[in-house]
Amino acid sequence: MPQTVKGVVSRAKGAPVELVDISIPDPGPGEAVVQVQSCGVCHTDLHYREGGINDDYPFLLGHEAAGVVESVGEGVIEVAPGDFVILNWRAVCGLCRACAKGKPWYCFNTHNATQKMTIAEGDDAGIELSPALGIGAFAEKTLVAAGQCTKVDPEADAAAVGLLGCGVMAGFGAAVNTGGVGRGDSIAVIGCGGVGNAAIAGAKTAGATTIIAVDVDPRKLDTATKFGATHTVNGKDEDVVERIKELTGGFGADVVVEAVGRPETYEQAFYARDLAGTVVLVGVPTPDKQVTLPMIEIFGRGGALKSSWYGDCLPSRDFPMLVDLYRQGRFDLDGFVSERIGLGDIEDAFTKMEHGDVLRSVVVL
Repeated sequence: MPQTVKGVVSRAKGAPVELVDISIPDPGPGEAVVQVQSCGVCHTDLHYREGGINDDYPFLLGHEAAGVVESVGEGVIEVAPGDFVILNWRAVCGLCRACAKGKPWYCFNTHNATQKMTIAEGDDAGIELSPALGIGAFAEKTLVAAGQCTKVDPEADAAAVGLLGCGVMAGFGAAVNTGGVGRGDSIAVIGCGGVGNAAIAGAKTAGATTIIAVDVDPRKLDTATKFGATHTVNGKDEDVVERIKELTGGFGADVVVEAVGRPETYEQAFYARDLAGTVVLVGVPTPDKQVTLPMIEIFGRGGALKSSWYGDCLPSRDFPMLVDLYRQGRFDLDGFVSERIGLGDIEDAFTKMEHGDVLRSVVVL
């Protein structure tokens, strides 16, 4: 029988979100119903509310989540009822050309639940909801594809490890998976929000010895030092490229992660890397943004210019490993949790996020 639970819905562009009753169907083949324990408030949720993703309103927001599998549909073998899981928005298919090449983190056919959750009340009763990133976890329960559930250590704090579902994984993976930062390397991270600080923490975990944080907000630079930055550069006061070169023996960093998504910061990243170094774009640009670089500089500097999709992660490989590192005290997921809030506090959390007052507000159910 379908269940009625509370969920946070965005009905129209720019309109405040609402806490409403939603209907969750029983899981069908390949699907799972998850009782949500926590869900981080990510910029992507705000982009959905503002119409920056698409206009498939109404949206069921929330996607950085952890919880317990309540029930599964026919044919599900990945997880079972009672499993503690982190949700992900890139459930790999195992069949596409990327998966066939042994690179499932590039899967071109990721999938979500087939059935739709709906509004359960008022004049809109029965209207289908568009779940954010195929998850929709600002809710007491949600319906997802079973492949979107990754089983991890149930002793871990849901509020902390749920953040691996998006921003923290994107940043860690940008540095370690995409950028390939390793022991003794230098790295500069431009933009020290949640994703940038995760890149810094990832670089520290991987053994980088020079970790340079770049931002224009002193508060964010202070936070970056707590996650492992060895040096900070305030882009308002200093020439970012020259300062990074000064801190790396005049050469530039081995890896530069751009976590802003703007042409001017991408250009800084390009010129702040060493010869044969790597630039990783993980900041999400808007469709109107363009960058122009001299082709002779692209050719002459060598190396690699990469973009990072979800930190090029494979949830089944990366989530359990990062949770283990967290449990061992080697990866500070707790440091990303700025506050714990309820489902009715999402609008206030959006405001705090826009003002740079938090790394992550986390809804705890």
